[in-house]
Amino acid sequence: MSALEGKVAIVTGSGRGLGLAYAKELARQGAAVVVNDVDREVADAAVTTITADGGRAVAVTAPVGPTATAQLLVQTAVAEFGRLDILVTNAGVLRDTVLWKMSDDDFDTVIGVHLRGTFTCVREAVLQMREQGEGGRIICIGSPTGQRGTFGQTNYAAAKAGIVGMVRTWALELARGGITANAVIPVAATAMTATVPYFAAAVEADEAGEPMPAFFRHDLGFGTAEDVGGLIAHLASDAAAGVTGQAIGIGGDRIQVWSHPEPVSTSYREGGWTADALADEFDEVVAAHRQSVGESFPPLPPELERPKP
Repeated sequence: MSALEGKVAIVTGSGRGLGLAYAKELARQGAAVVVNDVDREVADAAVTTITADGGRAVAVTAPVGPTATAQLLVQTAVAEFGRLDILVTNAGVLRDTVLWKMSDDDFDTVIGVHLRGTFTCVREAVLQMREQGEGGRIICIGSPTGQRGTFGQTNYAAAKAGIVGMVRTWALELARGGITANAVIPVAATAMTATVPYFAAAVEADEAGEPMPAFFRHDLGFGTAEDVGGLIAHLASDAAAGVTGQAIGIGGDRIQVWSHPEPVSTSYREGGWTADALADEFDEVVAAHRQSVGESFPPLPPELERPKP
């Protein structure tokens, strides 16, 4: 019997890319899947792909964010397949620009889909899972941007960091009901990474159906969308019942467990830290322990460099 036989999953934003890879792997492992996308043709094509491979799937065409969409997704899972066991919140959009050029709409759109959409979908899924009384799996998709920050992505970084914060809280709130909540931090060839010259050789190989160079898969932990599916399926299974509240990175040949924020230094001063005291000791108690921001990548091997446009 497959690991997820008899289980029912919802995967938001699963018409293409990473979301489709997750939906296909869940179906391959035996789960019935509710596919979601804002484009009906894309969603229907995803369902066709899954059913052609022997899986079970239906499509819901609706934008993630509003409570009505979350309710429709859960209602569809129950109406079509009788229950809900797994939710993967993958839907997202990008509106990248630097802070001083970011409009209210740029910010609100990204927060609405990623952060609010994760909240509304998880809330509705949990209501159904608690009613069933048999536990469940919540898997929320984060990003290295939410962990480290990325230039030009104020909105996206805020949303993805917020998702991990919610996951930690949900792990506490849902434990008694046997429902786990984890965040997955994928690093893979997507429409977003396809525009980054640094990843050009890897993206070209992926698009050509060829293996990615080992530098990307091993050294950077950068791989295909399909490389992430195994972790999604495992976290959705009964075998992962004891894992909750975690942020797990995966890509290419690499898997990582991200730490929870912890103090890196602690100093005490009787009477507290006045401005004068900090002026005297700031370099020692704070500046000496500064943490890096953003991600840094090693130079590309010469054979993988591509001409600059």
